[in-house]
Amino acid sequence: MNRKQFIESQGATCKNWTWSWSFINEPEKFIIFGAWDVYDDGNMTLIFSQDWEISRKGSRQAGYPQSREHIRLIEEEGYQLKTFPMEYMAADEEEGAPAKIKGFTPELTNKELIRIDNSWYAYDQILGTRLPEEIDPKEVFKEGASKTITVNQYERSAVARSKCLAQHGYKCAVCSFDFENTYGEIGKN
Repeated sequence: MNRKQFIESQGATCKNWTWSWSFINEPEKFIIFGAWDVYDDGNMTLIFSQDWEISRKGSRQAGYPQSREHIRLIEEEGYQLKTFPMEYMAADEEEGAPAKIKGFTPELTNKELIRIDNSWYAYDQILGTRLPEEIDPKEVFKEGASKTITVNQYERSAVARSKCLAQHGYKCAVCSFDFENTYGEIGKN
């Protein structure tokens, strides 16, 4: 069974089977999103982000408006969110190609929807501890989510630095500030 056959077997459809990210069953009022394994942290899965509106190549993503409307239907019209697991296959990054589905599990799971910043997540359990006297019971907050942060570190050449200081001195080349004149011996060199 391919993805289209699976979605149709659930009574759902979409505007275009090539680029749709989400699917709707209007009579039963539910929305289906694929849940990529690479966006699943075990507790929740990222299913939609405002950052996805524009592709890496700078063009509008065809699936974005339909999925944004589906998110609205869940949030405002009471549609139920359902997801099915999808296995991610990397696309050609240089070409800016969309992600590809390596495989999927033809099984729907009812989920709840939560928005964090400009992203929406599907989850199926209570998130965090709520204190009734402090937090509105309709709001759910996620604390302690992990994310990867990449930082570039640039190492300076000690030899180049010492040669530059030997030639140009220790005064600022822009404003002529001199640490030794201002702070005395502690500001020397």
